[in-house]
Amino acid sequence: MNSPTKKRIVLKIGSNTLTRETNHISRGKIEDIARQIEALKESYEFIVVSSGAIAAAKQFVNLESNGKEIYVKQALASIGQLHLMRIYQENFRELGLLISQCLLSYSDFKSNTSKENIVNTINILLENEYIPIINENDTVATDEIKFGDNDKLAAMTAALLKADLLIIATNTNGIYTKASLQSEQPETIKEVIGFESLIQEVADGKSSHGTGGMKSKVDAVEIASKAGIETWIVNGLKENFIVEAVKNTSAFTTIKPKNL
Repeated sequence: MNSPTKKRIVLKIGSNTLTRETNHISRGKIEDIARQIEALKESYEFIVVSSGAIAAAKQFVNLESNGKEIYVKQALASIGQLHLMRIYQENFRELGLLISQCLLSYSDFKSNTSKENIVNTINILLENEYIPIINENDTVATDEIKFGDNDKLAAMTAALLKADLLIIATNTNGIYTKASLQSEQPETIKEVIGFESLIQEVADGKSSHGTGGMKSKVDAVEIASKAGIETWIVNGLKENFIVEAVKNTSAFTTIKPKNL
């Protein structure tokens, strides 16, 4: 059950945000995320959907692929998940925040029993002030590796847990109009009702570390909108990006579902 006094936010953090568009996980960015969650915790409860396991592993190991690239990525995810969670734990703990790890796969959302278990477990964690850090179980599934950098997983999680808001952190100030990109003067779409109007505006580029692009963001927005959940697409590379979005002092895109 959602807290009667707090809004529930599912925060999706992609690899590009976590690495600050470099070749390694940024402790400073994870500290930035922790600091903002701590600042907002009286009014909001957070569920974090985090990519970055493969990026974390690449800092330490270089595996031979032998033509089996997808299995190498799964192996890297297995190695890197430990390092990623350690970095989260160390930075969150310094601010008195408790975290837990939840590994999910899309097949978990196809079973009513699994869905009920996810909801019950995460609700218990939140009631006891633990912040769930969710990633896809890449060791046994390849959906996130192949598709969308956890965008879809975040939206499905938000819908299942009846979140009040889905925040997707990316490397742009929200979604830009296609015309402004063509003129090389990016202009943020500030607010739209429903996901359909975004489709014609989206440029399908992919980030350097993530597997998704703006197309995968729209797919996620569609899932959230159908569940009646508002989505914000914000620039996670900026410091204080969550707090500034909450205060509406930064440029980002708000997508409100039609039924609200």
